[in-house]
Amino acid sequence: MIFARADFVNVHHQVESKTATLTVCRKASLKYWEIIADNLSKADWSWGCLSAIDSNRRTIWIADAHRGDRNRFVVQVDEKLTAFLELESATRGLSPSHL
Repeated sequence: MIFARADFVNVHHQVESKTATLTVCRKASLKYWEIIADNLSKADWSWGCLSAIDSNRRTIWIADAHRGDRNRFVVQVDEKLTAFLELESATRGLSPSHL
């Protein structure tokens, strides 16, 4: 099973006090599928992912994304990253422009 990683992605946090706002930057290790999942969530998509073993004893990944406007996408593929790339592609035209 192959998982791609985006190592050392900068994650910014804002710390606010009564006198100033300070931006704190820390290093985080995120997988590419996690970044796509975060983007789906930001665009008001609910999503889920699971793995299963098919009748040929291969691992398959099933992922879906849906939201209240009756849009729903389900993909079944051999790798988790591929599942999220397919969801990202299917939802791209239907997502707000901030993605």
